[in-house]
Amino acid sequence: MKIKQLSLFIENRTGALSEPCRILSEAGINIVTLCLADTQNFGIMRLIVKEWQKAEKLLSARDYAVKTTDVVAIEIDDRPGGLAKILMILEKSGLNVEYMYAFTSGKNGRAVLVFRFEKPDEAIKILSAKGINVLGEAHIFEK
Repeated sequence: MKIKQLSLFIENRTGALSEPCRILSEAGINIVTLCLADTQNFGIMRLIVKEWQKAEKLLSARDYAVKTTDVVAIEIDDRPGGLAKILMILEKSGLNVEYMYAFTSGKNGRAVLVFRFEKPDEAIKILSAKGINVLGEAHIFEK
């Protein structure tokens, strides 16, 4: 159950973050979650949207360098030690986390963690075998 994530490079300047958000907003595309990492001159905006193909076309047409990546989302209890438990499973399995970000789902004290793995299918298999709830798009985008 991989989820598509869009990554785009944006300049590190005033207003650069609002422009892609405005493009998506005007098209009626809701951003479910995003993560922003920066360097001195550029940043990488990673986001998950339901209509990722439409968003990719819109942003590419506006000259953004857009990359589509498979990520894995899991649901855990939003409490101390929740992330540590998952990281221990990954460490013992020899899976490397390239990056991750999280958001609370607002549902029953749960949080959603979004991971980028080199081998997402292997990660899904290992996490599922350990009883971790790996989420599909239906869960991520439900209201």
